[in-house]
Amino acid sequence: MPDGVRGALVQRVSPRYDGPLDVTWLTAEAPKLTLGRIRLRWEPASPAGWNVSAHLGLATTEVHLASWPAAPDDWPSLVRPTLHEVTGLCAALAFATDALNLSNRLAEA
Repeated sequence: MPDGVRGALVQRVSPRYDGPLDVTWLTAEAPKLTLGRIRLRWEPASPAGWNVSAHLGLATTEVHLASWPAAPDDWPSLVRPTLHEVTGLCAALAFATDALNLSNRLAEA
């Protein structure tokens, strides 16, 4: 992780089991997460591996999504399935919300 970085904002999660996680580095002054965004943090675990955590942005708060204590060095492949499922769920909920809002506007017209 580069100096001054405290985590990463997940931009895209490959649907492939061995696919990449596209991220943007976050500094200590990073703003609050917005709806549906996921932040990853990791630090060395004792005696080996990495302690990895993920937080999810909701409408008014952030919630702890998951933790992977003492994850192996290839931890991105370990966390990718969870991140893929959550990003898909958030996209589906956003689509359903937009459809419901449009339906309500049309019903009022």
